[in-house]
Order: sequence, then C-alpha cells, then structure tokens
Amino acid sequence: MATIVFVTHLLFAIALFCVSVCATYLVLRLGIMDRPNDRSSHSLPTPSTGGIGIFISFSVGFIVICVVSEEARLSTFHILGFAVAACAIAFVGFLDDLGLFGSFKIKLAGQIGAAVLLLFFGIVLRKMSIPFVGQIELGWVGYPLTIIWIVALTNIFNFMDGLNGMAGGTAVAVAAFLCAITFIEGSYFVYIFCYVMAASAAGFLVFNFPRARLFMGDVGSQFIGFTFAALAVIAAEIDASRTSFLIVPLLFFNFIFDTVFTFCRRVVCGEKVTQAHRTHLYQLLNQLGWSHPKVSMLHYTMTATQGVAALLMIEIEIDQRIFVFVPFLLFQIIYATTVIILARGRGLRV
Repeated sequence: MATIVFVTHLLFAIALFCVSVCATYLVLRLGIMDRPNDRSSHSLPTPSTGGIGIFISFSVGFIVICVVSEEARLSTFHILGFAVAACAIAFVGFLDDLGLFGSFKIKLAGQIGAAVLLLFFGIVLRKMSIPFVGQIELGWVGYPLTIIWIVALTNIFNFMDGLNGMAGGTAVAVAAFLCAITFIEGSYFVYIFCYVMAASAAGFLVFNFPRARLFMGDVGSQFIGFTFAALAVIAAEIDASRTSFLIVPLLFFNFIFDTVFTFCRRVVCGEKVTQAHRTHLYQLLNQLGWSHPKVSMLHYTMTATQGVAALLMIEIEIDQRIFVFVPFLLFQIIYATTVIILARGRGLRV
C-alpha cells in the first residue's frame, strides 16, 4: 500500500513538473521584459514573470489535491485562507513586475495585506520555544510576529532572486527537505504541498539554469517566499505534524543572513535601504568573478547542509533546537567577512 501511495505521489509530481514547464514556456512567449536597473546582474532586457508558470502549476496541484484527497485537507476555513492569501501575493508580485507600483511602500502594503488575510483565517503563530524555558504561549503577540515573519521571508526570497537559478534551485531544495521532514513527522498538508512546490519550481528552473532565458519576477519570488512562510506556520500550528517552526528559518538561513547582514550594513553606512543596489553578498561574489552557476551552486550546498541539520533538529529537545543555528551563524560570519575583504580589495562598492 505504501509503495502504491509513493508511486502515485511521484507520478503526480512529475505531471505537475510537466505542467510547470509548459506554462513557463507559454509565459516566455509572452515577451514581458525585465529592463536592467542598478540591482540587476544582467545587462540586456530579458523575459520575466516566469513565476506565473510556478503559480499555475502550484494552483493546479492545489485544486487537484483539494478535490481528490481527504488526508491532505485542513479545515475548509484554513484551506480557503491559504488559497486566498497566496493568490493575493501572486497578484501583488505581478503588478509589481508590470511596474504599476510607484514605490516600495505600496508593494509592502500589499504584502502586509496578504499576511493579514492569513491571520483572518486563523493561520497565526500561537506559541514559541525559548531555550531553558520551553514553550510559551504568545497570545496577542503572535499576530504581529506572524505578519513580520510572513512579510520578512517574502522580501528575503525576493531580494535573493538575483542570479541564474539561485532562487528557483533553492526553492526546490528547501521544498524537498521540508517535504521529507514533515513526512517523517506525520504531516499530510505540508508534506504534499512541498512536493507540489518542488515540482513547480523545478519546471521553471529548466528555463532559468544554468542559462537564464527567463526570470521568475516578483510574481514568482514573492509567491514562493510567502508560501514557504505560510507553510512554516501551518506546519507548526495546524497540520498533523506540528513540525517545529524553526525548521524553515534554518532551511533558509543562508538567504536570511545575507539579507539581514546587507540591510544592517547599509543602515550603518547611511544608505537608502529601499533603493536598488548590487551589494548583497551573493552579488559581490558574482562581481568578484564567480559565475552565476557557481554562486548558485554554493548556495545549493549551503541549503543542503542546512537541510541535513534540519533533519537532525527534529530529534533534539524542543527548547535546545535554537542552538543548531550556531555553527551556521559562525560560517556565515566568516563567509561575509571574507567576501567584504575581497570586495574592498578589488575596489567594489560595499
């Protein structure tokens, strides 16, 4: 029986991969172009909004699962909230790709609105583990914390989508590890939608790595970041697995560190943090001579290592799991210091 279920899920994932490839190809033919700016790592206009293919494939998977699977279902209320919020953030990203937002503040307002939709449908953090204390109830504090988490990861994934294959490949890797972890812990909803995301992102990756014929755009990067942030809350609070909320931050730790480090450095330097730039650590590494595929492969390796640690984390006492981040924090500090020193030595703007 288990073998039949596994084969069924595998065939469904392959079908969604094919849907993603076909949908992404159609988007490529639309010819919606990304014009280079101060943040861009490309010099020529390139077709964008490939994330529409990811969204279509994920939506097909979502609809099919909700129709045919009873085990994967949350309550109708929660499923509706997840679907509405995910569609909202994809729409926000698409409008941003079309250049209809005059400032970052408008896009941020749209992201907050989508996060509030999740809260309205009961998808909210309600407890947190504190080292040497244990789990504590968050009460009303859980609501602003959930919004901050959702909006933060949405933007972090968006900011880290700057080189061929890096965001798409990382999404596949994170989805694969989160799929394995939630399956081990007895998940239904999150486990299935992780392989749906993996298949959808992999279909897009065909056109984006190692050579980028198409970018995912904000419609893809914001949708993926938002979806993973929402799945982290669902896995911890609603799904059968009750998987530790720390799993997703650990899986994305390389992305989170790069973004937080770059943001803090720009604040200290008195820069306008909402202005486009090319001073993320991964962008500096690219400017130092590392090719797009090489930088992406480095981040794949980081993600895979964090994924192995996440698999080990679920066997650790709940209030001790935060310490799993320590070696990765030390590594990222060494990595950041090395990149900054090399960049300054080359006269790059840091």
